[in-house]
Amino acid sequence: MSAFGLDTFEDWMGEEDPPAVEYEDVAWVSCPYCGESVELQVDPTGGSYQEYVEDCEICCRPWSVRVAMSGSGHPHVTVLTLDEQ
Repeated sequence: MSAFGLDTFEDWMGEEDPPAVEYEDVAWVSCPYCGESVELQVDPTGGSYQEYVEDCEICCRPWSVRVAMSGSGHPHVTVLTLDEQ
C-alpha cells in the first residue's frame, strides 16, 4: 500500500477503464423547405460540433446542417435554410 492508502493506479483513478460511449449515427429531421421527415446520417467522429451544407433528398434544396454531439452520444441536429443561417 502506498503512502496515500492506495494499492494501484486503478484505485486512484476509481475505475480500470472508463465506460464506453456509443454514439448514434442517424437523426431524423424535417426539411425546412418541403417539411418532409428525412433520416440524416451523422458522423460521430466528426467532432462535438459540426456545420455543413447538405441537400434534402426529397426536394433537393440545400440545408445548413448543425450537429452538436452530447456527452452521452446523442446528436442534436438543426437544419435551416441557407437564408436563415
